[in-house]
Amino acid sequence: MADSTSDLANRHRAWHRFRAMPDAAIHAAGPIVEQLGEVLYSAELPNGKRVLAHLSKPLAQAGAKFAPGQRVVMELTPYDFDQARIIRPADGLDG
Repeated sequence: MADSTSDLANRHRAWHRFRAMPDAAIHAAGPIVEQLGEVLYSAELPNGKRVLAHLSKPLAQAGAKFAPGQRVVMELTPYDFDQARIIRPADGLDG
């Protein structure tokens, strides 16, 4: 009985470790299509899909502005491919 209890405790700990791991963010570079607000943009992913992209907090605090056609690096979650966070300009990136 002690073995089954210890096995159950080990599986429980492993499950919590798995649940605590953040999901990896997806990074993609693409052009700004248009500015929609002070920190809100429409941007295009490499596959042609348009997403609603907002500036990251450091970029917003720095007063960053991007012009249509300017390439940026965006961060997306694996759960929502309709929204992105702009994390930096894509200066010097190929593609």
